[in-house]
Amino acid sequence: MNVWFVLLNILVFLVLIGVLFHMQRKNVSFSKRVFAALGLGIVFGLGLQWVYEAGDENVSQSIEWFNIVGTGYIKLLQMIVMPLVFVSILSAFTKLKRSSNLGKISVLIIGLLVGTTAVAAAVGIATTAAFDLEAIQIDQGNAEAARGVQLEERAAALEGQSYPQKILELLPQNPFLDLTGERATSTIAVVIFAAFIGVAYLGVQRKEPDADFFKKIVESIYAVVMRIVTLVLRLTPFGVLAIMAKTVALSDFDAIMKLGEFVGASYIALLIMFLIHLILLTLTGLNPVTYVKKVLPVLAFAFTSRSSAGTLPLNIQTQKNKLGVSEGIANFSGSFGLSIGQNGCAGVYPAMLAVMIAPTVGIDPFTPSFIFTLIVVVAISSFGVAGVGGGATFAAILVLSAMDLPVALAGLLISIEPLIDMGRTAVNVSGAMTSGIITSKVTGELDTETYNKEIIEAEA
Repeated sequence: MNVWFVLLNILVFLVLIGVLFHMQRKNVSFSKRVFAALGLGIVFGLGLQWVYEAGDENVSQSIEWFNIVGTGYIKLLQMIVMPLVFVSILSAFTKLKRSSNLGKISVLIIGLLVGTTAVAAAVGIATTAAFDLEAIQIDQGNAEAARGVQLEERAAALEGQSYPQKILELLPQNPFLDLTGERATSTIAVVIFAAFIGVAYLGVQRKEPDADFFKKIVESIYAVVMRIVTLVLRLTPFGVLAIMAKTVALSDFDAIMKLGEFVGASYIALLIMFLIHLILLTLTGLNPVTYVKKVLPVLAFAFTSRSSAGTLPLNIQTQKNKLGVSEGIANFSGSFGLSIGQNGCAGVYPAMLAVMIAPTVGIDPFTPSFIFTLIVVVAISSFGVAGVGGGATFAAILVLSAMDLPVALAGLLISIEPLIDMGRTAVNVSGAMTSGIITSKVTGELDTETYNKEIIEAEA
């Protein structure tokens, strides 16, 4: 390792940070700064790839320092995720315009999330068929074999539980433990716990006037949490720069070229799913172009960070402030979308894997019975998928195990997993936002004036 090379890399990185800071001082819009960071990160990462050889220690040491900004930013987002999920769900109950709408709102959001995931599974199946992809076409190296062993071990732990036991795992036995995010199902457990408190509040509100005091406490806590969110989100461009530079600099382009067909098929399936979101918005009488313009910064961050949970603050703020979704519904859809019906991770990806792997054990994946069973299994398995990195792996294990397919073969894609995960996360977030918008429109709570209003950027 050459210390001077590392210092030079860090200096270039700091100069790019300075450029973004200068843009902020000049009041350049938040969206433009995010996309500028994305572009600068890609160029810088490619530059590191070009100057240094693959696996060069100078790059790895430089990235250790870049991680102070990139990983540090992700940690700050993760710090506020559980408090935000909890207070967002609770606040959704205190801010509902009509409590009688609660059941309808919940059913609509969950139905849209799960329904679009089933559609995503069908898209994944069709795309895999169109590209004629099979797992047997992929060479297995040491890294792939090791990943396969890890997946089998994780699958063995899950197979020890029956479906009733898996459902019980979603319930919050110790909500304070779940607030730490300790369990894989902590997010949905926190949602359930907050929902219980919210329902209890609605019951008390009908009988006790003093319930307004509780509402004021919740609103005060929510205001403080959202202020913390705003402070953290101001760091978004810097975090995007660091994360993107690291991702590109460490990408194995040789492996990507070898598996280019699967990467291409995956992104086509994800793009089709995104277009389906736009079609659903069009069918509800909303302009899809307006939606794209307003959510691009959110999807760009989701793409870069690969974390649906980390994107939650941006998700909720954009739904409320730019898309006219009522605050309660925005909180519900954003929070539910972390662990239910993720279109990319729990829909497209496991369906594609199942179709690719089925022929290796002599199963024809294109029979009506297999396709129908796979779509149903994907939809059911989409409950409780984690909203952080690894959710797609969890979903794939559940689906492959339920379909009696070898889980280890999912490890064949380890070298391109980060690249595909970026697109999957963006589609997950789009699905959650779409469910919020459509639900708000159907229940008559969408502020169409705000939705159709030209974008007026405010400092994040």
